[in-house]
Amino acid sequence: MKRLQPFLKPLIVVALFAISLRILQHTLAAYRYREVMAYLGTIGTERLMLSVLLTLCGYMVMTGYDTLAFRYIQQPMAYGRIALASFIGYAFNNTMGMSGLVGGSLRYRLYTAWRLSTIDVAKVIAFCAISFWLGFVLLAGGIFLLHPPPLPLSVHIPFASIRLLGVLLLIPPVFYAAWIIGHRRPIQVRGWEFPLPTIPIFIGQAAISLIDWLIAASVLYVLLPDALPLTFIRFLAFFLLAQIAGVASNVPGGLGVFEALMLLLLAPYFPAAAILGSLLAFRAIYYLFPLIVATILLGTHEVLERREGVARVGRLFGRWAPGITPTILAFATFVAGAVLLFSGATPTIHSRTAQLRHIFPLPIVELSHFLGSIAGAGLLLLARGLQRRLDAAYHLTVVVLSAAMVFQLFKGLDFEEAGIVLVMLLTLIASRRHFYRRTKLFSEAFTPGWIAAIALVLICSLWLGFFSYKHVDYSQDLWWRFSFRGDAPRFLRASVGVLGGVLFFAIARLLRPSPPDPDLPGAMVLQRAQEIAAFDPSSAASLALLGDKPLLFSDSGRAFIMYGVEGRSWISMGDPVGPSEERRELIWKFRQLCDLHAGWPVFYEVQRDNLPYYIDLGLAIQKIGEEARVPLDDFSLEGGSRKWLRKLQRRIESEGCSFQIIPQPDVDGHLAEIRAISDAWLAEKRTREKGFSLGFFVEDYIRRFPLCVVKRGDRIVAFANLWCGGEKKEFSVDLMRQTPDAPSGTMDYMFLELMLWGKAEGYRWFNLGMAPLSGLENRSLGPLWNRLGALTYRFGENFYNFQGLRQYKEKFDPHWEPTYLASPGGLVLPIILTNLAALISGGIRGVVSK
Repeated sequence: MKRLQPFLKPLIVVALFAISLRILQHTLAAYRYREVMAYLGTIGTERLMLSVLLTLCGYMVMTGYDTLAFRYIQQPMAYGRIALASFIGYAFNNTMGMSGLVGGSLRYRLYTAWRLSTIDVAKVIAFCAISFWLGFVLLAGGIFLLHPPPLPLSVHIPFASIRLLGVLLLIPPVFYAAWIIGHRRPIQVRGWEFPLPTIPIFIGQAAISLIDWLIAASVLYVLLPDALPLTFIRFLAFFLLAQIAGVASNVPGGLGVFEALMLLLLAPYFPAAAILGSLLAFRAIYYLFPLIVATILLGTHEVLERREGVARVGRLFGRWAPGITPTILAFATFVAGAVLLFSGATPTIHSRTAQLRHIFPLPIVELSHFLGSIAGAGLLLLARGLQRRLDAAYHLTVVVLSAAMVFQLFKGLDFEEAGIVLVMLLTLIASRRHFYRRTKLFSEAFTPGWIAAIALVLICSLWLGFFSYKHVDYSQDLWWRFSFRGDAPRFLRASVGVLGGVLFFAIARLLRPSPPDPDLPGAMVLQRAQEIAAFDPSSAASLALLGDKPLLFSDSGRAFIMYGVEGRSWISMGDPVGPSEERRELIWKFRQLCDLHAGWPVFYEVQRDNLPYYIDLGLAIQKIGEEARVPLDDFSLEGGSRKWLRKLQRRIESEGCSFQIIPQPDVDGHLAEIRAISDAWLAEKRTREKGFSLGFFVEDYIRRFPLCVVKRGDRIVAFANLWCGGEKKEFSVDLMRQTPDAPSGTMDYMFLELMLWGKAEGYRWFNLGMAPLSGLENRSLGPLWNRLGALTYRFGENFYNFQGLRQYKEKFDPHWEPTYLASPGGLVLPIILTNLAALISGGIRGVVSK
């Protein structure tokens, strides 16, 4: 059920889309594709230019949302930057859906790159979302209430009257306005304060949104036939009602659902062919045209960024482009694939068919048509690899786009489609640096959303083809007809090829061996991990030898990730272990493994140097504490600040104690003695062994390391196993335990002697480990996590000795370096933290008890 649950929503979306196409087919039963195309040809240049002008005005008005949002948060920002973020955000958001998620993500990357705080970005995104829908509900509610449109009998709504829907739509804005007038206290959302806008700003929100929706409706209105038998107010009511249906369906951009309902609502006034032609022109002008412009803008940046004369452009985009460019190009590639499939499903223009006879032989035309459709399906699949930054996906996409451009010209002199493909190709070539992952092309899992999107395009392509050729009598001989006018047979052959290719790809993936469940490493695997850890500069790499965590090795076998699984959280303990050049691909491999098991990728206690890798995965970064590292180059017992160490050393040694390093081969002879010390320590502390990020007493684990011990006479009174990092960069200790009768300060004495030993051996750092929640600041404008962590650090002493641990390590004058948690953010973060605590403590019981 956990595997099936993510597919439920995409299945519903595909079903709704299929129902919408069925409605379109029924409504257009008496019309042909040629009639729809003929109407498009009758739309005059004046009306086309007017619709384009209105579209440009609409997107300019949309910049008012962000401009007003910056007045609301009282932060200065140049209008050029605001307009850029708004245009790119809405160009992609309108095409992919009006949920606000895509536009919000783009705005987040842009505005944070321009040094806007996270809380301010959140305020801008929330303000724009509210503004966008405020005018819609006011406009729709008012029209439905005062001028309810007559609905055809074939349109059913879940209300007794359209007026009731109008009343329901007016309730939120009325409540919003009353709240602004009557309450001035900020709204609290997950610890963040959102001040209410002033009345002038509220009026500005409503005005901008009203104008925006009126312009959007006007773009479609001017594309309808000249003889307008219905008023603009009634048309506007139909337009808004269809938008509600499109948004409620969750289909990207309401595609199909919006068109189906508009056909039903406008059928009494216009011929269905004219309505569908107008809707196609509306989609192209209001959605596809801005999307192409945004893609060209992105490609232009990638080219110009390298020129000295446009350094300002490079600074403008350079901070956010690496993070968002692969996603934008993946979407644009997906759209290019859909365009190729739709082109292959529709007839060739007659005048161009006549020219083809004199330019290319028939076999070239037939083959180009078939391969052009195959290329379109290939682009749908390759888009996923581009999103994951695969080097192989980049090169193959460049090849497919280049070939597709030729196919489009050879199959029907389709200059329009070839131009779209050329723009995509040039943009992709300019963005080569963003695709760096060298791994298997189709090793990445396809999410339910991707599968649903591919299914939507294929279904739409088939519907478009059968609608275009519904006048053709289908027979057995049709498959084998080859002629310059044989568009229908070519469509059938190409459809079978596309479906066969996609089906073969899907079956091949289904027949792949299922991903193995996490399994604890055996002796040979641990030996392999020990050989890798011996060369890693981080001493914490030795934690993998505990044997309580599965290990994921890189393709070369030179690096690994140690991880644990609790609930849906797949938690990597630290950064990858091994050469730095192996880390990026191994992190993506771990992400892929999580996707295959419907898990959340989490990286615990990671260092600052590797944060860009986790950001590329789309993970949120949270500071969780600071790590104490004592520099050994200048460490000594001299000086006033080290007087307490000299006194400690003399006192402990005066009681007959001494420090000793037991080499790893000699550890076996002391296991029984230190086992007794460990058991006594656990009994005295009334606790039990932990795990995952902390070592526990296992003889196979202990015997892999040297031991540092403190002896009183010949008896060991304290011990710790020694972790030695590669290249003698740092060393540390893990399991530290002492007898109940050990002299006070024994562990301090052990640390002192260890640091002197490490300096003599040539080590540069002694790692004292992390102080949880240390270094988090409680500032009013800081992230919620930092504020909660700072409060817990300050007032949580009854649960954990946060401040005491920091103060203890501070005695040795360490350098403090931040450590982070990289994980999915939002509402799942508390669940992830609970899973992490359970993993360390050996279950939920261990979280609430010792």
